[in-house]
Amino acid sequence: MSTEGGTKAVVAALFANLGIAVTKFVAFLLTGSSSMLAESIHSIADSGNQGLLLFGGRQSKRRADAEHPFGYGRERYVYAFVVAVVLFFVGGIFALYEAWHKIGHPEPIDQWQWVPVVVLVAAIVMESLSFRTAIVETQKIKGNVTWWQFIRRAKQPELPVILLEDLAALVGLVLALFGVSLTLITGDGIWDGVGTAAIGVLLIVVAAILAVEMKGLLVGEAASPEQIAQIRAAIVAGPEVESLIHMRTVHLGPDELLVAAKIAVRHDETAAEVARGIDAAESRIRAAVPIATIIYLEPDIFMAGKTAEPPASPPGKPSTGPLPDTAEAH
Repeated sequence: MSTEGGTKAVVAALFANLGIAVTKFVAFLLTGSSSMLAESIHSIADSGNQGLLLFGGRQSKRRADAEHPFGYGRERYVYAFVVAVVLFFVGGIFALYEAWHKIGHPEPIDQWQWVPVVVLVAAIVMESLSFRTAIVETQKIKGNVTWWQFIRRAKQPELPVILLEDLAALVGLVLALFGVSLTLITGDGIWDGVGTAAIGVLLIVVAAILAVEMKGLLVGEAASPEQIAQIRAAIVAGPEVESLIHMRTVHLGPDELLVAAKIAVRHDETAAEVARGIDAAESRIRAAVPIATIIYLEPDIFMAGKTAEPPASPPGKPSTGPLPDTAEAH
């Protein structure tokens, strides 16, 4: 559901931005407004970004091979990170350059003065529809967390990227409308440059947030605290496992989780009994957390009187210090 919802939001944003980009560029040709040019480049960059997200999603579905035995799930993170770079360089830097030029050599909007206002209002309507689609699709998987928490914790990159892009686009359109309107009212083209500069700063801030979040996913993030608790409970739920010695998880992709754990078993169990116990524990893990697609459980001998790994920290409170083996075994 999350993948389909992300794709739907990306496609909606792509078509909206293509139409908006053409309209804005025509308005720039008619008026010479730098805010309209900055917004045109912004929409073109956004369209390219959405194309990259769709391409990354397709690449991530390739089968695992000898060189990539865990598959290509992180391709989605790679292209989402590229999106942040494109948004920064193509959108933000260009807008700041255009603003510097316009503020240094301000020019009033003398021709087709009504065009940029009409175009910007129409663009706000179209962008709002795209933003609404992203919000609706996000609400299906967001749960009870805040929007900021969702952006920080989401493992699917498409929806956070589209949410921030559409929000930046709406705010950018308002800034452009502000600059153009003041230019038309005062006849001073410097306001057009001020609006353009504000758009550039906005794009750079959004790009920086996206880059930081996508970098964390690229490096490798663990399962959520809720999922870790569910996996731990599933491992020790059966009689085959005496205790959990330690466990590590890492996302191989938005919908693929690797689980590696050392479990304590009784010393008098046969190899066949241990193997059946491991199979049973793996089945419980997959039932509790379906995205746990790759599971490695290493058995060790249970030592009475030793404590198992402590429970995960509550959501929003990451554990501190190293993660040692807290249960000893021979």
